[in-house]
Amino acid sequence: MWHLDSEPVPLESLGGRFLHLTHGFEVLRPTGEQLCTLVDDITISADLDPTAAAVPGWHRLLTDDLRLARLLEQQCNPAASIEEVLDSIAALLGERVETVGNVRRLDAGGATVVLAAPAGGERERPCEIVTPPLRINHREALAELLVPARDLGFAVPVEAAVHLHVDGAAYRDPAVLANLVRLFGYWREPLRELLGTNPECRRLKPLPSELVDAAEGRPTYEELQAAAKAGGLTKFFDVNLTQLFRDDPIRDTVEIRILPGSIDADDVVKRAQIVERLLERCVDPTPIPRPGDPADPFRILLRA
Repeated sequence: MWHLDSEPVPLESLGGRFLHLTHGFEVLRPTGEQLCTLVDDITISADLDPTAAAVPGWHRLLTDDLRLARLLEQQCNPAASIEEVLDSIAALLGERVETVGNVRRLDAGGATVVLAAPAGGERERPCEIVTPPLRINHREALAELLVPARDLGFAVPVEAAVHLHVDGAAYRDPAVLANLVRLFGYWREPLRELLGTNPECRRLKPLPSELVDAAEGRPTYEELQAAAKAGGLTKFFDVNLTQLFRDDPIRDTVEIRILPGSIDADDVVKRAQIVERLLERCVDPTPIPRPGDPADPFRILLRA
């Protein structure tokens, strides 16, 4: 399978910003049910040797348009070699693939459609485990994956994080959504201290000030949505709220991104339980105040 990084990232060796399609693997149980997927995380780099040559079979597809990336995801065989991986899309477009150095390039109408480049720098080493939705027995389900990972010698990367997705349906109510923004906007530093956020974790930043300011008082959903757009909201904040503002969410979740990386199921579940309690407070329509309010019951919850 291909794994798509859905936000463009800079690639200095080629210049410009690209969407990345990298190799991923779907792990199935004997019954055919999905156990997990194993994918690359291109933000992980501190533990890797950037000068290492690409391992045969490891390459990535690069494009600058999400629509093209989705087309490539469907048309290009992830098991194909770098010499052949673009052949199917080239045939579809009636074009020929060129070789430029160690990169395969497909142009159409004078514009580059896609590049296939070797994934050197030990990109075969990072591995992100993505589980299907877990509804019960969370610790047991995580241990089923993490115990073998430890036994195989895997470790936690320098920049690692655990990303926790929760069902987004309850958070579209404007009062609840405003509380969610207040939680991660007003209480950013206490939350990061409470959860032990990894200071080396990349792609984290405070929610846009436009959105935090809009959460004051009792805003409408439309006002929050407009503020999110004005503030340039993407997934790469402490909490990913982007799907709450879409009419057609790709994955209808709220993604909490500030949990530290871990390879221990008990540790992951413990922090997830803290987040669950905090999110329960958001569902209470009473506005979450800022830190320092002497009447703030939320401070007690944070210390618990």
